Amino acid sequence: MSTPSYIDPTTLTNCTVHTCPVDSSFYNYRISLPPNAIFLTFFSLSLFLYLSIWLTKRRGTFFSSAMLLGITAEIIGYIGRILSYTNQWNENGFLIQTICLTIAPAFFSAGIYVCLAQIVAVYGAENSLIPPRYFARIFIPCDIAAIILQAAGGATSAIALQSNSSLAVGDDVIIAGLALQVYTLFHFILLSMYFAFRVRCRKVRIKTSRRFRGFIWALGIATIAVFWRSVYRVAELNQGWNGPLTHNQWLFVGFEGVLMVIAVAALGVFHPVSCLDGAWGGVKGAQGDERSNGGIEEVRKEGSEMKAEGERRSEPQIPELGMRAEEITPAGD
Repeated sequence: MSTPSYIDPTTLTNCTVHTCPVDSSFYNYRISLPPNAIFLTFFSLSLFLYLSIWLTKRRGTFFSSAMLLGITAEIIGYIGRILSYTNQWNENGFLIQTICLTIAPAFFSAGIYVCLAQIVAVYGAENSLIPPRYFARIFIPCDIAAIILQAAGGATSAIALQSNSSLAVGDDVIIAGLALQVYTLFHFILLSMYFAFRVRCRKVRIKTSRRFRGFIWALGIATIAVFWRSVYRVAELNQGWNGPLTHNQWLFVGFEGVLMVIAVAALGVFHPVSCLDGAWGGVKGAQGDERSNGGIEEVRKEGSEMKAEGERRSEPQIPELGMRAEEITPAGD
């Protein structure tokens, strides 16, 4: 089915689900209220959680700000979908959900980027292709550009709707923003995989807590969730508003809503500021300016050095919680 060149809202002013076919609305299906209400409730509670952690810890301001902005956009987006449930022919709810739900994950990506920089700072910048401080300098501008493109595309579509013009230009700009986000995330994943490979091959060992290890898994899950969702949205919008993917509401629920719930929940349960504890803020230390790793002692051991120390010393109990300097000892101590 081809995408219409324009939608004239004035011809649908008096439409309801009882008087007009659903596919004549801004959606190709009857919006289901329960999943949207569940998502709205979840993200509202998540907003409170992330805000509480930031106010309590007073660290990780950039990460917290990025996540709070993304969660806020999710909340507004699902308010828009609930408004659309009451009237699927009203352009306001459609535009609210389109713009906000499209840009929200880009903020989550920004938070994810700074998390890896902190992990690299702990394990050693020598294991990464790029120094930790460059993660923000490289990936954040790309993320900002993706957000701007997606927002500009949404605004262009809004103007086109009001002037009864073609939506094609706005669609293309949104797709460009999403494609940039996918491209950036893909290269971020490659860098992360290389870093993990280097740490494993060099047998770098650091005494960590269960929460820290949980955080690493949570970061990986959140990254894959955001990447998967972005790929889906590119495929969906690339086919236009009447493409086959737009006719399946449950694909949207699963690949948009559920995946973002997983990402936000993972980083909320294993919040990086709580899990990294004293290690958060150690990016500068990994650059060679201050070998402190945010207050954590230098504890990296490799290969033969670990083996030699292991022959002389017995290994202590791994601390259950926290990453404070006094709780972390070299592997083999």
